[in-house]
Amino acid sequence: MSITSSPPAVPAAAAPSFLNIAHSFSGRRWLARPYDERLALALSQGRGLPDIVGRVLAARGVTPEDCDSFLNPTLKGLMPDPSRFHDMDAAAERIARAVMDGESVAVFGDYDVDGATSAALLRRFFRAVGRDLRIYVPDRIAEGYGPNAAALLRLRQEGVSLVVTVDCGIAAFAPLEAAADAGLDVVVLDHHAAEPALPRAVAVVNPNRLDEDGAYRTLCAAGVAFLAVVAINRALRRAGYYAGRAAPDLMEWLDLVALGTVCDVVPLTGLNRALVSQGLKIMARRTNPGLSALADVAGMKDRPDSYHAGYVLGPRVNAGGRVGGSDLGARLLSTDDPVEARELAQRLEGHNAERRAVEQAVLQEAMAAVEAMADEERELIFAVGEGWHPGVVGIVASRLKERYNRPACVVAIEERPDGTRVGKASGRSVRGVDLGAAVIAARQDGLLLAGGGHRMAAGFTVALERMDELRAFLTRRVSEQLAAEPLLPTLELDGAVSVGAANLEMVERLSMLGPFGTGNPEPRFAVADARILRADVVGANHVRCILAGADGGRLKAMAFRALETDLGRGLLTSAGATLHIAGTLRIDRWNGQESTQLFIDDAARPQG
Repeated sequence: MSITSSPPAVPAAAAPSFLNIAHSFSGRRWLARPYDERLALALSQGRGLPDIVGRVLAARGVTPEDCDSFLNPTLKGLMPDPSRFHDMDAAAERIARAVMDGESVAVFGDYDVDGATSAALLRRFFRAVGRDLRIYVPDRIAEGYGPNAAALLRLRQEGVSLVVTVDCGIAAFAPLEAAADAGLDVVVLDHHAAEPALPRAVAVVNPNRLDEDGAYRTLCAAGVAFLAVVAINRALRRAGYYAGRAAPDLMEWLDLVALGTVCDVVPLTGLNRALVSQGLKIMARRTNPGLSALADVAGMKDRPDSYHAGYVLGPRVNAGGRVGGSDLGARLLSTDDPVEARELAQRLEGHNAERRAVEQAVLQEAMAAVEAMADEERELIFAVGEGWHPGVVGIVASRLKERYNRPACVVAIEERPDGTRVGKASGRSVRGVDLGAAVIAARQDGLLLAGGGHRMAAGFTVALERMDELRAFLTRRVSEQLAAEPLLPTLELDGAVSVGAANLEMVERLSMLGPFGTGNPEPRFAVADARILRADVVGANHVRCILAGADGGRLKAMAFRALETDLGRGLLTSAGATLHIAGTLRIDRWNGQESTQLFIDDAARPQG
């Protein structure tokens, strides 16, 4: 198999360009992903692995000692005792008591995938133990993110005695204070960045509490909710609740945990890796009617992996919270009625198409605003627009971050019923910049009406008259973090392959390293010296290519959403030329046939 790699890489500022590519079509410098050659050899020889697998493992810091658990992650080996988390036992006892006493309980969730999967998980658990659970997801436009006093008090008036917040609540000081004063018990299950003070609640479970040891700080809300369900189940068992009735099989809901974990873009290492690895196996069984219906309307035929969770199922679950009904995702994932599941899935499919159109319109306006900025103003991308739909600002922020390699905040201006004008925003960050900490600091300084987040993502609401002050504050915070490590537009690669070597055998060998995601990136290679036989446009803005190699190989390739980018233009004008094409390799199944396809991330002309 013709595969080459550069010597182990050194820090980006001093590392030689991989394949001598210092400026690609996308303006990036190509680098070899750092790895230890001796470690790679030890892994491949000691475990009987292909050389390429050993090299990729070494580049991800896997050692011979943890190789087996990495390749075969199990909950038995990686699952902690839930009681290790502060307030977990108090949370479990309170929720178990509500189950046993038949109290009216509601789960208050977020409108993204992590919130929807967490809420659905709790509802499925309640139903499995003979109770029901009301799901409340706030309207993104009318209520905004997280618990609000009006909603909590309304739930109390309707007879709810316990509310469990999932994927929110850690910063809801005033709403939870109002709930407590009204006699409403609240349990917080969250994972967002916490402050020294905690909100008033029966229990606050959060691996990012400052008094936690940080060992599980990368858990998403669905992971926290699963640990809570384990603890509640144990409390019910100890109380004798299962005498005469079957206890639920908690493992059957790991498909929800896997979906939430992948879509919240937390590192797929340690416990997260085990949750996703086992959860994808459950997802493949198609036992959840909502997930099955969603896969059907999306035309998903392959065995699900992290790509399908993150890019096929996730966006559709998200679509309801962005441009449709905020609770549609949680309802879909918690229903056992196949007819209702199909109806909800079709509604979400329609909302997803609407979301794409709205997103594209906002993205074009935001990019125009950014292009009008001077280069020195782009250390933090901060785009503000009238009439932008707040449901797509997070996606647009992600697109801007990818395009400009800078932290990005996208702010939609809206007018409240009382006539005040505010900006509702989402931000996405890059490695090396803790955007959530910057937003929390801005809120603590009184610049925000609300705000919070974590290292890679944040959200906030700001009064219009404080917008410029906030932008200066966040830019200063970002600049301080970047001063130690300036951002360079780079692309890390795991090696170079010929067109002929990029075959099914190689993809199958690499698949044993999945699931892929943050913390375990999908292996990316440069397909070297590939001649562009054909390049054309498919769909709305994708660029499709057929590549040929000197070794006689042929390879299909696709650059998604690339038509109006420098990469897309470079590919379309290079018919007959020879390029280095960087991307990830996957199996393409069509009409019963399997072939390899390259998902293009970048391209460059070979240098002398």
